[in-house]
Amino acid sequence: MAIIPISRIVAFWAGQQPDRVAIDHEGAQVTWAGLEARTNRLARAYEALGVKPDDFVTIALPNGIEFFEACIATWKAGATPQPVSSRLPKHERDQIVELGKPALVAGVAPGEYDGTPCLPVGYEPDASLPDTELPMRMANSFKAMTSGGSTGRPKLIVSKMPAAWDPETPYLEIPLQGGMLIPGPLYHNGPFVWAMVALFKGCTIAVTTRFDPEKTLALIERLKLDVAYMVPTMMRRIWGLPEEVRTQYDLSSLKALWHLAAPCPAWLKECYIDWLGPEVIWELYGGTEGQGSTTIQGTEWLTHRGSVGRPVETCEMKIVGEDGKTLPPGEVGEVFIRPLEGPGTTYRYIGAEARAIDGGWESLGDMGWMDEEGYLYLTDRLSDMVLVGGANIYPAEVEAAIEAYPGVRSSAVIGLPDEDMGARLHAVIDRPDGAVPDADMIAHLAERLVKYKIPKSFEYTAEAVRDDAGKVRRKALREERIAAMGTTSA
Repeated sequence: MAIIPISRIVAFWAGQQPDRVAIDHEGAQVTWAGLEARTNRLARAYEALGVKPDDFVTIALPNGIEFFEACIATWKAGATPQPVSSRLPKHERDQIVELGKPALVAGVAPGEYDGTPCLPVGYEPDASLPDTELPMRMANSFKAMTSGGSTGRPKLIVSKMPAAWDPETPYLEIPLQGGMLIPGPLYHNGPFVWAMVALFKGCTIAVTTRFDPEKTLALIERLKLDVAYMVPTMMRRIWGLPEEVRTQYDLSSLKALWHLAAPCPAWLKECYIDWLGPEVIWELYGGTEGQGSTTIQGTEWLTHRGSVGRPVETCEMKIVGEDGKTLPPGEVGEVFIRPLEGPGTTYRYIGAEARAIDGGWESLGDMGWMDEEGYLYLTDRLSDMVLVGGANIYPAEVEAAIEAYPGVRSSAVIGLPDEDMGARLHAVIDRPDGAVPDADMIAHLAERLVKYKIPKSFEYTAEAVRDDAGKVRRKALREERIAAMGTTSA
């Protein structure tokens, strides 16, 4: 097998396994032959609406077959899918559409954006459009993902990998014509990449709308899935099931369970290694930008407890101190990554600049150290970003929304320890006129933020939470509240 344009991959697998299930969404299924025909017609509809090669198509659809069809139709039109949350408040989505200038927005009401065609959820193209194969097209980028950015303003991370793939290339332990479980939101980079690479390799993909611990185990058993994508919060919720419930399902088909997007407590990882076997448990550390990553299998982790692995063969990493010098093994500093093909070869930003040092080394904002063997151990986030259930939340974005409320002078959003989600958002609000009912503040924020970015608790003060330079004492605020809770930081 050789590299195939993504626009042709569904046709390839439809020829090999036409009647096999391509996507299962909570029992609703589409075969490879059906997926090929439906996306040919949809791609023609997109082209008729003005989508051209290398345009962006913003996809604001929930998890489901329709999301996959929109991405595949976009590739068939030679364009680049640009996923966003289907539950994104209009204010936030408007900023992304303004930044990306897409040729089409799928998943919103017609007329939402003047001059840009919009298609609603459940859109069906004209049945008179042919469902036969289209001319071969290949976008210069196979994805353009969204990030909140440390400034609180969104940015697009446009992959420099063209829309083509060799299905036989070993990748993420995903077998040819296997089965993949995706219980996470497809607009996030991790679930998107695992799902789409599985698609390119001819797998059946099982995707869920929301994560449910027991239903997840039942799904692995029902479809005999080989690979699962998870974040530690999902793993924790599965482990929280009664043992007789958790162990009643046959998971013997599972060859790889990947966890990423947030730190995994060592005790939880050990539980999964004991339960499913060390060869099944895999971890990846990296960013959407794709400059590089580390991976580690459970078998290695047992001899390098706490490590996120060694750099993969396409990149190099180093630890840098505050003085900008490379640190020796065992010393904690900022983690920097560089692709072997050179800086700027894996992505480009729209709406931001890369944070780089001399030589094209870039940081994802993490602190850590490396041992003598080159294994990386992460210690903390350098940035203010808070990880909640595997989702990146940038305080600046939440604070800007809070400060739009009448009478609020300034605010600081911090992450406090949470057993289930890893962290929960807490807002310290400087409002001289006093507190407002939680329901009022939540209603205000719901107009501006997706639900998971809304703080779980609010605290009001008449004292400034920023110093004269406008800086937030975020670390001190967090430590004071943790001390008051009588807990220790994770």
